[in-house]
Amino acid sequence: AMDGAPLPSSPAGLSAYVAVSQLLGLTLLATTGAWLGRYRGGVAWHSPLQFNTHPLCMVLGMVFLQGDAILVYRVFRHEAKRSTKALHALLHGLALVIALVGIIAVFESHQTKGIPNMYSLHSWCGMATFVLYLLQWLLGCGFFLFPGASFLLRERYKPQHVFFGIALFILSITSCLLGITEMLLFKISDSYSHFVPEGILANTLGVLLVAFGLVVGYVLTREEWKRQPLVEELALSMDFKTLTEGESPGDGSQ
Repeated sequence: AMDGAPLPSSPAGLSAYVAVSQLLGLTLLATTGAWLGRYRGGVAWHSPLQFNTHPLCMVLGMVFLQGDAILVYRVFRHEAKRSTKALHALLHGLALVIALVGIIAVFESHQTKGIPNMYSLHSWCGMATFVLYLLQWLLGCGFFLFPGASFLLRERYKPQHVFFGIALFILSITSCLLGITEMLLFKISDSYSHFVPEGILANTLGVLLVAFGLVVGYVLTREEWKRQPLVEELALSMDFKTLTEGESPGDGSQ
């Protein structure tokens, strides 16, 4: 803060909702682990249990870490914009790496067991989401993290980046829900309708995924919780845009 003044506090309610989102996120990870450990034999790589790496990685990467990456601009409101951007990109990149491990696991598991790939709605939605997510990350780094892109290009691309960020988060949760249902129908189709414990636990995981998505979505859509540019960021943006494009900037909040 300038002149030793304390940093402004977060808007009322934001910290509580962020805390709830993290509690839900950790709970859904624990529930995924409990389901795979208690009913599916656990997780291992070069073994018949390799497939179980897939749901664990997808929940961790494409849901929990992606959700946290989206929340970065709400949580780190008073830090330098470039540092916040770097953390945003880093979390998304980590989510991509973990998701890639999950995809490799399911393809190798199917090959070992002689199961066809890419025939189900879950696999179509999941693969499309991953490919679009990778493209979104690459474009985001190119436009916003690395120098070179003009303010005009950034401003034109920003609405698309925001929209597809939210859309891909929704698609990720949807793909996980499809995967949970598919796995239950494959593994316990004869007993699923009898409210067996495994089915109830997996359904609970689905509800937690939806709840996590709703809380993250609520935080994102509260207009007063958006990160506002710092005074020094506005001054820097104005100087840079004036030099490069000869006009005043319209750098809005994220």
